[in-house]
Parts: sequence; structure tokens; C-alpha cells
Amino acid sequence: MLDVAVVRFPGSNCDFDALRAAERVGANGYFVWHRENHLRGADVVLLPGGFSYGDYLRSGAIARFSPVMQAGRRHAEAGGPVLGICNGFQILCEAHLLPGALMRNAGLTFVSKPVDVIVERADTPFTSAYEANERLRLPVAHGDGRFVATDDTLRELEAESRVVLRYVAASEASPYQPNPNGSANHIAGICNPAGNVVGIMPHPERAADPLLGLGDGAGFFTSFSKATVR
Repeated sequence: MLDVAVVRFPGSNCDFDALRAAERVGANGYFVWHRENHLRGADVVLLPGGFSYGDYLRSGAIARFSPVMQAGRRHAEAGGPVLGICNGFQILCEAHLLPGALMRNAGLTFVSKPVDVIVERADTPFTSAYEANERLRLPVAHGDGRFVATDDTLRELEAESRVVLRYVAASEASPYQPNPNGSANHIAGICNPAGNVVGIMPHPERAADPLLGLGDGAGFFTSFSKATVR
């Protein structure tokens, strides 16, 4: 059984959703408080969505200094799978475990709605349950979700196939518009060069059970069983 640590920061609000999604696929999920300096032997680490430290300075900018992030860095550098969702993605970028940054949405408004994405990397510990180019409908809920990076970084991400999710329109008639936040290259998620650290803006934990009306996010959690752990 995989041990899955869900890191809680002051202001996390998707922690229980992430924990239950992990437990639903048979993992042993447990919370780790941001002041702890170890992950208690976790195989997989989840950084859930929310508003760590109230986003008072910049989304994820304060959370990166929490003691638990040093343990998270050691876990990632040892090849351990790490998934950052929404605010977790912001934290991974602020901690320089992923490149780029998440800035204010292009429309300067908070966006909360389902969006359509394509899975461009189906070989990460969190996307192996999907097929390459598979279309998913997942909810987003963020005010600072616009992925930005230097031109060189964007070229590197594309050349190394490190874009994990990309916003798309399901059809010309789709009510869900592509790129809800103005992200460069329509990027909705990326990974590190090794592929074990993944950050995404959509919320798969909110679409991991058919009872919720969307089930496309379940694969991010069923992929755990296929992950190679330390």
C-alpha cells in the first residue's frame, strides 16, 4: 500500500478532497502539517489547493519557506513523486522545483468553472492511467493561474515535452472556453525534467468521483498504483 502525504498549510482548503481521492484508490493517506520537517516515509506527496498563508505576499511565496518543503525537496530530488494542485503548483514554482510562475489571471478575475484539457504527458506518476492526447474535463478555481516563463524556458518545456496538460476547447460549440487565465502556450500543467514532480492548475480531486458529476480526474490518483516509488 502506498503512503501518501497530503501537506497542509495555513489556508489549504482542498486537503480533505485530496486525501479522500488518494484513499479512494486504496492508498494510505495522511496529513502532514507545514511545520513538520519530515514526511513520515511517504511514497507520494500531494500539495493541495487553497490559499496558503492567505496569498498575502504572493501565491505560494511564503509557503515555500515552510519546514516541510525541505523534506519535500529531498523527496523530489530522490525521485519521489510530488503533485502540486493549483496552490500546490504555485508553491512548487516558488520553491523552484518547477520553472516559471503563476500570475494574476489575464482577465483579472477569479475563475471557477470546468475547463477542457489534453493530457500531453501520459508517462508521469500522475498521468499514466491516461492515454496521450486524451481529453479531460476538470474544474479550475483560481485568481492567479496564468502560467508565465521566459521565452527560453517555454522553448525548453516544449522541446523536452514537459507540458503535462494543455487547455483546449472541446468543440466549437463548447461553453467552456480554452485558456481561462491567459497562460503562455495554453499551459495547464508541467513537470520537472525527471517527470516525478508535476504541477497542474485544474483540480482532479474535485472530479475523481462520478457522484461529483465529473470523473475525469480519477486517473491522477489511480496512476499511483503504477508509479515507481523509492
